[in-house]
Amino acid sequence: MKIKRFVAPDMRQAMRQVRDEQGPDAVILSTRRLDEGIEIIAALDYDEALVREAGFGVDAPKRDESPLRALRDDAERAARIDQARAATAAAVERAAKGGAPASQTNTNAPQRQSSAALAASVADVVRAATVTPNNDAAVNGVRAEINNLREMLEVQLSTLAWNQMDREQPLRARVLREMTRLGIDADVARALCAELPPGMTPEQARYLPLGILSRNIRTSGRNFDTVGGGVIALVGTTGVGKTTTIAKLAARAVLRHGASNVALISTDQYRIGAGAQLEHYGRLLGVRVFNAQDANSLRNVLLQLRGRNTVLVDTAGLAGNDPKLQQQFETLRATSDLRVCLVLAANAQAQAIDNAVRAYAPLAPQSAILTKLDEAPLIGGALSALIRHGLPLDYTTDGQRVPEDIASADARKLVCLAAQLVKQRSDEPDDAILADRFGGVAPALA
Repeated sequence: MKIKRFVAPDMRQAMRQVRDEQGPDAVILSTRRLDEGIEIIAALDYDEALVREAGFGVDAPKRDESPLRALRDDAERAARIDQARAATAAAVERAAKGGAPASQTNTNAPQRQSSAALAASVADVVRAATVTPNNDAAVNGVRAEINNLREMLEVQLSTLAWNQMDREQPLRARVLREMTRLGIDADVARALCAELPPGMTPEQARYLPLGILSRNIRTSGRNFDTVGGGVIALVGTTGVGKTTTIAKLAARAVLRHGASNVALISTDQYRIGAGAQLEHYGRLLGVRVFNAQDANSLRNVLLQLRGRNTVLVDTAGLAGNDPKLQQQFETLRATSDLRVCLVLAANAQAQAIDNAVRAYAPLAPQSAILTKLDEAPLIGGALSALIRHGLPLDYTTDGQRVPEDIASADARKLVCLAAQLVKQRSDEPDDAILADRFGGVAPALA
């Protein structure tokens, strides 16, 4: 029999080490939480007699030599403590309700005082007997062991569910695997997979998911012939390329409508040199640049520019937890005819993109612009956020050149770009990752 100790930062990685080295027939002898992570002791070719001799059997006299017995003893102790706590709490409730009858309200004042004193005494007992993680290490250890066992069970069940789906529905499993390679988030991949026909052929499994992905990406249909005709404010977190995108849009509008019909407004009062950068673009384009510090000044500037065909508003890049974000919302709500466009960077992490969409949701942006496509290793995270929130896409940008590196949004081109980026990568999603993402819902997709 081969017994080995495995240590990993969490239960999933520890179970993966056991499975990779000892296979599915390994027996878990004990688990323990350490400072450096989770410890698992596993055995191959399990022999109960040898396990007892090694100190893992039920006859081991010491707690450290019998983790299973220690776990059982701690669990029994925790159960007794919970029972005692419930019984004491019931006694408190009975004591609190055990006052004198209404007819004796004025004659039994000493009895009422005695009942109140009894209730207070029992309440003190409850507080003294209450077990917290700080004053009872044994119960805290039981909780940790239960959490470890639950996590281990979840890993095993998700792996079994994913393996079953891979055997029974290999084409759907293949689609989910390809969606993962594209960088599509798990919830979006499941929703797209649900739209696949039940009798799918291998050829359909190869191309149909891309078509479904393209169909779920909403585009506004705006092109450079329709640039203008209102006030457009670009919002978003810092570093997503709002100012450069405004310069590209302004250059296109100048070519279409002339410099006299275009104006730029800067509301960025936080970033050093933000106004100077926009004024530099304005001088190059022959467009006047205005500054607005608050809602009143923005309203006054927009009144002056009422006759302009295109007015583009540049805003400060603020994170979702920035306290100044609410002030920016109030400034942009100064006018009702302002069109809000959320700028998202394709090279950001998927969670960061989704957080940005949620942070600017109170402004109810009418559309989005996806920037930095040339810097993104994968664009599945950005596409997932757009699909999840149903946000229409106006334009995409893929460089710093003004005004060349901007184009009207095309869902089919974006999907083709996502597929091309995947071909440049040789890594394949690990089965453990797929089981974690889709194993818990594999039966629902069957």
